[in-house]
Amino acid sequence: MTQNHGRSFLAYPVEAPEGFPFYWHFHPEYELTYILEGKGMRLVGDHLSAFAAGDLVLLGPGLPHTWTSHDAPGNALVIQFPAAFLHPLKHYPECVPIINLLARAAMGLQFPELPVDVVLHRIQSITRAEGALALFDLFNWLSELARLPAVPLASPAYAVPTGETRQQRINAVFQYVQQAYSRPLNIQEAAQQIHLSKSAFCKFFKRACGKTFTDYVNEVRTAKACALLVETDQPISAVAAACGFENLAYFNRVFLRKKEISPGQYRKLSRYT
Repeated sequence: MTQNHGRSFLAYPVEAPEGFPFYWHFHPEYELTYILEGKGMRLVGDHLSAFAAGDLVLLGPGLPHTWTSHDAPGNALVIQFPAAFLHPLKHYPECVPIINLLARAAMGLQFPELPVDVVLHRIQSITRAEGALALFDLFNWLSELARLPAVPLASPAYAVPTGETRQQRINAVFQYVQQAYSRPLNIQEAAQQIHLSKSAFCKFFKRACGKTFTDYVNEVRTAKACALLVETDQPISAVAAACGFENLAYFNRVFLRKKEISPGQYRKLSRYT
């Protein structure tokens, strides 16, 4: 999409013909990700939700994230820029909105769906510009985003992980849940994935993710159930079983707690919107 040589920021496409793989990671740069094609689940810190084409997210440095989808092509445009960008901006009152935007992005921000042509125009302008004009276009777009409503993602209580070992451990647990959510899971088996005792695992997971392992598993299963409710005509009992819930009554309770609506109501509303 662009040549990044001689630039202080990166802009590049991500093409995944078989879908976005689950790759839980973080980096020291801010990141703007725009989904051109694909749908699946987006995990940012302790926030899990569905995504589709048109998804635009701004992430702060060090915030773990992944987009994951299967059996369908995925394409995205990504812009990454260093935290050092903030330092000179602090001297100019005109840049206060951008500074505030980037501060809010520490836990991730998702912008309501914007017209595709508007986003593509902005990204193409940024990536095609040369020299200082590229920086000008990037700051100009950040200034525009600062004026738009945005939905925070990770909760304020989420503790951004530090250290490669911690990242690898969390990634291993998340990969395990993504692959095995449809069958019975237990904490002991999860703890074995990263060679911890059950009690040590519970403390580690709660500290790293801000929630219990059981609550995270229920979030993953509920998110998978939402996709099946929208995309298929399977009976709700079959959806519950396919997503690993032990019985329909428990599925209904968890779904209502997570979504504040019953599975049946969720299916009906999704087909009228």
